[in-house]
Amino acid sequence: MKVLYFAWLRERLNRAEEEIAPPAEVVTSADLLHWLAAQDEGFALAMNGKPAQFKVSLDARIRPLDAPIAGTAVVAILPPMTGG
Repeated sequence: MKVLYFAWLRERLNRAEEEIAPPAEVVTSADLLHWLAAQDEGFALAMNGKPAQFKVSLDARIRPLDAPIAGTAVVAILPPMTGG
């Protein structure tokens, strides 16, 4: 599966995308965020223990964090936005 990183998350991780193969126990979007954090200290620091602040798109549709990821080709992770 391909993971796309957006906005300040892309800049902080110094990559826009990557191919991953999460293990079978990674079932939901939330599981995926936690698994990514366990694999990458930079991602863990960016998530700051608050996965609910991120939006996850599964094959171009924003889905809740409890949505299953089975069969998903592209996951986009959108960090919280700030603005003025």
